[in-house]
Amino acid sequence: MHLHFSVHENLRKKMQRTIDILKDDLKGVRAGRANPALLDKIFIDYYGTPTPLKQLSNISAPEPRLLVIQPFDPSILQSIEKAINQSELGINPSNDGKIIRLAIPQLTEERRKELSKLVKKMGEDSKIALRNERRQANDELKKLQKEGELTEDDLKSATNEVQEMIDESVKQVDEIIADKEKEIMEV
Repeated sequence: MHLHFSVHENLRKKMQRTIDILKDDLKGVRAGRANPALLDKIFIDYYGTPTPLKQLSNISAPEPRLLVIQPFDPSILQSIEKAINQSELGINPSNDGKIIRLAIPQLTEERRKELSKLVKKMGEDSKIALRNERRQANDELKKLQKEGELTEDDLKSATNEVQEMIDESVKQVDEIIADKEKEIMEV
């Protein structure tokens, strides 16, 4: 088992984590369409335990601009409303005693541009993280070469592989960001 494979394996895991974090963070960015994932970051104090809303209720999008939250335990309706009001969603919930409705307002042109900028920045931050991961991997490979574990040629091919892995991940980030921007710009 070549030592540089473990460097590549570590890098692969770190890059995947960076991309997963980006995807997760993007779920919280509201586009104009109703998407149950918008509520993924909403937690309810359920008997003293912060619990994800999606574990306590059925969340659906029966219409393009409407989310319906049906708690399994109706006694938590107020807690859900409070959590939504305190979140950064900026949507007022309405409840009829059984379910909560969230009417997703259409985004203004200005808000779309703000969100688009935010999403681009999130993508840039992910790319910076990926470049840092590349540098760490290359440093580890150079160290192995200095210690005589890798030949000059091994080092060269291992760093080339690192670059290919990073290029692939950066491309993935660009695609994720482009999809999210498309979703934001959709009227």
